[in-house]
Amino acid sequence: MATKLSNRCRLIKPSPTLSLSAKAKEMKDAGIDVISFSVGEPDFPTPDYIKNAAHKAIDANYTRYTNNAGILELRQAICDKLLRDNDLKYSPKEILVSPGAKASIVNALTAVCDVKDQVLMGAPYWVSYPYQVALANAEPIYIPTKEEDGYKIRAAELEIAIQENPCTKALILNSPGNPTGAVYTKEELAALAEICIKYDILVISDEIYERLVYDDVKHISIASISEEMKQRTIVINGVSKAYAMTGWRLGYAAGPANIIATAGKVQEHSTSCVNSITQYACVTALNEEDDSIEKMRQEFSVRRDFLYNELKKIPHISCFKPQGAFYIMPGIKWYLDNNNQNIQTSDDFCAKLLDKYSVALVPGSSFGMEGTVRFSYANSMENIKEGISRFASFLQELNPGR
Repeated sequence: MATKLSNRCRLIKPSPTLSLSAKAKEMKDAGIDVISFSVGEPDFPTPDYIKNAAHKAIDANYTRYTNNAGILELRQAICDKLLRDNDLKYSPKEILVSPGAKASIVNALTAVCDVKDQVLMGAPYWVSYPYQVALANAEPIYIPTKEEDGYKIRAAELEIAIQENPCTKALILNSPGNPTGAVYTKEELAALAEICIKYDILVISDEIYERLVYDDVKHISIASISEEMKQRTIVINGVSKAYAMTGWRLGYAAGPANIIATAGKVQEHSTSCVNSITQYACVTALNEEDDSIEKMRQEFSVRRDFLYNELKKIPHISCFKPQGAFYIMPGIKWYLDNNNQNIQTSDDFCAKLLDKYSVALVPGSSFGMEGTVRFSYANSMENIKEGISRFASFLQELNPGR
């Protein structure tokens, strides 16, 4: 007899970014020259000062279970970082260290959501948000955003969404954003905060790309807008992106003590603590940062400029210049409507591109934005140059008379 799966898990699909990355790796292993723009992972090694700290932790035999919430030294280092970088004052009891920012979000949603609760998010959205909400037995609600608005939720749109969805419990806000690279200004965040306070809405603020902003753009946490907003915000962050530590698996949540304590109980009965070596290394990462983090940011900025300028040269491609993170999401709708190979969706487009030109992109449908594709420029300049050349050749093949 086949066991019936839970309804919420039957709705969950594999992560398209991880699936595409795995397929690209399989092709590479088979000897195919694949260029992958799919995974959101820095191509730089973890800085030496962090790796050295991990070696010291091993030599010191820091290899046991730790406090579920994280070692006190790390939670204090996170408090110091939030005060130093974000003007946010927290105590260690308001910090929960988890195995990745994904786990931080799931723990937070599970702590606050009940059946029939609704969680708002802008579309396009990071691929995991809807499924994380579903795992918490809540309902994801999407607020469409536009390229001409910088892919950002406007306060008036947020208020309408709350009014139309009376069971709204929370808003997931991602700035800098994946997949668009959008960054909210202080004024935009203040307008959103006013609405959230008015309707008593919790904000889960995903700030994992905080350090990766470009030009004169500054990252602002919505929790810093006011003390009243801080009490309605769970800040999500971690070390994966800015410190090139994706495989180390460490994220954290900062927020009201009662929510953090409840999220901690969720973690106690699921993943438990983050591995001890990672925690000790991250104390050093946060407290003793060298110039390697800034050098990575500068290199991402150079890659962004190159890729954006090359995309703008291609006829009929629309493109928002990202202000943060390491993604760019050009519009390909004209080519979906005008091609000689019966390609009708971004999924079809990406499948054909990978098959014929060995370039892996993520279809916009994965982010709730059909008619687009996502590039990750966390890639070498050599790969970016070759990849965009192949991309342009594919578009030329789809419509030679463009």
